[in-house]
Amino acid sequence: MRKVLILIAIAWLIAITVVHAWLNLHLFDSKRVGIDDHKKFRIGFLPVTCHLTCPVTDFINKQMTGESIFDPVRFNGWPELKEAYLSGYTPATFILAPMAMALREQGVPIKIVYLGHRDGSAVMVHKDSQIYRMEDLHGKRIAVPNRFSNQRLLIFRALKNAGMTPKDVDLVEMPPPDMPAALYAKAVDAISSGEPFMAQTELDGYGRVLWLTKDVWPNFISCVLAVHEDMIKNDRDTVQRLVDGIAKSGKWIDKSMEHRMETAQFVSRFYYNQNPRLLSFVLSKPPDRVKYTNLALRKPDFEEIETLGRSAGILNGSAHFEDYTDASFVTDDSAVQPYAWEPNQNEQRPR
Repeated sequence: MRKVLILIAIAWLIAITVVHAWLNLHLFDSKRVGIDDHKKFRIGFLPVTCHLTCPVTDFINKQMTGESIFDPVRFNGWPELKEAYLSGYTPATFILAPMAMALREQGVPIKIVYLGHRDGSAVMVHKDSQIYRMEDLHGKRIAVPNRFSNQRLLIFRALKNAGMTPKDVDLVEMPPPDMPAALYAKAVDAISSGEPFMAQTELDGYGRVLWLTKDVWPNFISCVLAVHEDMIKNDRDTVQRLVDGIAKSGKWIDKSMEHRMETAQFVSRFYYNQNPRLLSFVLSKPPDRVKYTNLALRKPDFEEIETLGRSAGILNGSAHFEDYTDASFVTDDSAVQPYAWEPNQNEQRPR
């Protein structure tokens, strides 16, 4: 009887191992799933306007062809998004530009291939405060998303222009979704992150724009599209299709205000789980608050980030533009054409 039980246990263990290999490791597939055979891959994003072209590309492709070229995976914070990339779960991701640059300095095989946006950030203060210029923030508490965020570098840049230093303010790190409540409760004096969280304070009536990034750092970059270096080496065509899709989506969004308002509706409903009025506000008040054209990689933009990153202590200067980027996928942004798709209300549903 004991031998029978042992044999049953061994058989059960073998069966479980075989099922695991079949379902999770794909060891018995006739063709291994991977980038090489153009299977869909995962791409990480956050529910922010800096990453808007990710869901727009997914949605438009599903409407036009019935399927997407990738599987978008939404995360709620930078730590989870970064770890998903480092673990290989997402071979492509939208990510903070300085974070991608710092990872490359650390030897991580990451390459920036396109921008996510331009502008699209702000510094907000409480409407009842007496803060009307950068100098008024002396001794005040300012919340930024992450030590690797360009919003932190934005504050450093603004402080320098005002003849101040980071020691003149109290910088605290805070997840962007928590910032509106912190400003409302006056737990902080100012907040800065990507949209739509800054606009939320305006819509709810307690936030006031100190300045928009477009007014103090024109063509500001916060987030970029990055891929694993092996993905470029092993399947360049897939990366090209990805970049082409993101570029076409950006041109589609910026083609008209009607497209921007349609974007606010389907992205809020199917991807961000937010009230559409929030994205509608961000994409229209003013219309150039955030832009999705002119997103080809430009060396001077990143050289400025490198300089600011070194002064802020987040970059060591061991990696440069040619190390952490591959600018060959879009060499002429003016040649990019928007998707030839117009929304039909009866067709707008996820598939």
